[in-house]
Amino acid sequence: MQSQDLDVLSTALAWQQQGHRVVLHTIIQTFGSAPRPPGSLVAIRGDGQVEGSVSGGCIEDDLIDRVRNSDIPVLPQLLTYGISAEEANRFQLPCGGTIRIIRERIKDPSWLEHILSHTANHQLAQRRLDLTTGITHVIPVEKSSPLTSDEHILVQTFGPKWRLLLIGAGQISKLTAEMARALDFDVLVCDPRKDYSGNWDSSVGRLVPGMPDDVVESLAPDAHMAIVALTHDPKLDDMALLTALKSNAFYVGALGSKATTTKRKNRLLDFDITQDELDRLHGPVGLDLGSRSPAEIAVSILAEIIATKNGHPRVRR
Repeated sequence: MQSQDLDVLSTALAWQQQGHRVVLHTIIQTFGSAPRPPGSLVAIRGDGQVEGSVSGGCIEDDLIDRVRNSDIPVLPQLLTYGISAEEANRFQLPCGGTIRIIRERIKDPSWLEHILSHTANHQLAQRRLDLTTGITHVIPVEKSSPLTSDEHILVQTFGPKWRLLLIGAGQISKLTAEMARALDFDVLVCDPRKDYSGNWDSSVGRLVPGMPDDVVESLAPDAHMAIVALTHDPKLDDMALLTALKSNAFYVGALGSKATTTKRKNRLLDFDITQDELDRLHGPVGLDLGSRSPAEIAVSILAEIIATKNGHPRVRR
């Protein structure tokens, strides 16, 4: 799932607690081309306010009209858009795409609280919605799984927000942080060097005090976290990398040339690290885009992180 969908759940909970009627919509299936994947969410308040997205806007307009006209489902309801060419054109679905959506009124907000509590603690949680009764159960799970549904039940796994820890508060870190925030990452930055961290702009990432290896350990990196060392200082980068490579972080990278990377790996082998752990290191960091400027390097770093996150084959240097 995308972390924007956690924002949808959070907003839906706040609206419901304020006494508003709230209808939640979940894409359960798509055919052909579709603007948003299964699992995408949109919450609509009784007065028509919207949080989230299931299309480019036209489907949302229809869903808003339904809510404003008091078309509030008592039990979960299935809607299908794009069955005919005329309807696909009306809702601006590309290439004859079809979208199936479950809409439900949020009556008991406790399941939202459970999901948000689990994900805030960097845990996975699975929602099981009984489509015949509208009752939701939430259970903790160890592994994520794709959304599934039939005429009786909707099962959806929610995970924590993607996090990015940057070791170093220099120019490349600032640019990487700005772009990562736009990509919906929760950005954290660690740099004990006051000359760098003293002027850090907290609007692009939260500054975490402490030595990098201690910070990595304290954050308990999970499969939703990427760690990139960018200081060029072995005293800071190497110890953080040793801790990161033994963690569950889905991506660990370090800035440096091929020669620098080779020297770094040789240094790391002098410590308690296995070859398999060392092989997890992305170095030189980023996709090979021929990057030269700090901004281009930031793009290449995030491109590789996204490719890794999405399970896409990577172009190595």
